[in-house]
Amino acid sequence: MSDAAVHVVGLISDTHGLVRADVHRALAGVELILHAGDVGGDEVLDELALIAPVVAVFGNTDTPGDPRLAPEIERTIGGVRIHVSHGHELGSPTPKKLLEHYSADVIVYGHTHQQYVSHADGRLVVNPGAAGPRRFKLEPSVARLTIANGTAEVELVRLGE
Repeated sequence: MSDAAVHVVGLISDTHGLVRADVHRALAGVELILHAGDVGGDEVLDELALIAPVVAVFGNTDTPGDPRLAPEIERTIGGVRIHVSHGHELGSPTPKKLLEHYSADVIVYGHTHQQYVSHADGRLVVNPGAAGPRRFKLEPSVARLTIANGTAEVELVRLGE
C-alpha cells in the first residue's frame, strides 16, 4: 500500500454472531475490515469477507484458540500505526488505559458496546460500537477509518435494524 494513497478501513466489533444486512452498505468500498472481537463464529467472518478482507481479534466471548482470531492486530497502513484488541485484556477498557498500554497512532477496541472516538496527543482511540444484537439500548454501529497523508480520521456509521 502506497503512503500517497487514501485508505479506507472498516472497523467493526461485538457482532456476537450477527451481521446486519446494513453492514454491507456501511462498509461498502473499504479495502480491509478490522474486527475488534466478540465475533461469534466463522459465519460472521465469512459474511464480512464478502465486503473486503477481514482480520479479527478474539473477544471474551469467542472460543479460545480459534485459528482465525488473533490476540491483537498491529498494522501500518499509509504510514499510520494501528492497534486492534478487544479491550477486555485491560479489565474495563478506558481511553486512558488504552493510550498508556499501546503506542499505536490509532487504537481500536470493543467490549463496552459503546461508540467512542477520542483524539489525544495526536493519537486516535476508537470503539466502533456494537454491530451485533442490540443490547443496553445502544444503537448498533460500525466505523470507517480514512487514512490520507499519514493522518487518520474516523466516522461512526449507524446501522439500521
